[in-house]
This record gives sequence, C-alpha cells and structure tokens, in this order.
Amino acid sequence: QVRLAESGGGSVQAGGSLRLSCDVSGYTRSMYCLAWFRQRPGKEREGVASITNRRRTDYADALKGRFTISGDNTEKTLFLQMNDPKPEDTAIYYCAEDSSTVPICSLISPDFTDWGQGTQVTVST
Repeated sequence: QVRLAESGGGSVQAGGSLRLSCDVSGYTRSMYCLAWFRQRPGKEREGVASITNRRRTDYADALKGRFTISGDNTEKTLFLQMNDPKPEDTAIYYCAEDSSTVPICSLISPDFTDWGQGTQVTVST
C-alpha cells in the first residue's frame, strides 16, 4: 500500500516562496496520479494540482501561474512549489494518490483514497 508523508510546511511571508515535499513509498504502479490538496480554515478540502506518470499536470484555476507540481526522477518524491503565496493560501496541505486502476486524475475525483497526514502552511502579511 502506498504511504505518503508531507514535509516542508511552515510560516512564510506573502510574496515569498515555499516548497512542499511528499515522500512516496510502497509504490509499484506504472500508471498513477498524485496530487496536492489543501484545506483552508473554515473551508472544505480542495484540489490544488495533480500530476500523472506521463507528467501531465492540472491545476486549480485560481492557482495557475503561482504553484507548480513536479516529481523527482525516481518518482519517490512529489513537490509543490509555491511562489508569491498569499494569506488566503494558509491551509493544511495534503498529498494524495488516485487509487483507481486507470486514474482519471481529476482534482474533483472521489478516487483519491490514499492521503498523507498533511503539513501546515501559514502565510503572513
């Protein structure tokens, strides 16, 4: 079973940058979809960005241009580069896997069933 562990969260000033990491272990699938989600205070969890084994990426419209999802060549670590963060980006960030046999990899898909524990990001003015 896949195990996901986020790190890299913390406090950052608005306009700065922060990179989140997600260590992926127990993974043997050649076809996969990994994603970042977040839960802001008082809000429902929402999709941030996703990436497939073919490096196809997708982003929430409001975050395009500021956030970048990527994976390392070993496919063991997932990253989220956050540039120009804003106070409204304050949230717990989670990495997740679409566990369906043929992942659709949609950020609104219910097939993200494996989750990390989350990492807190706080953006201050």
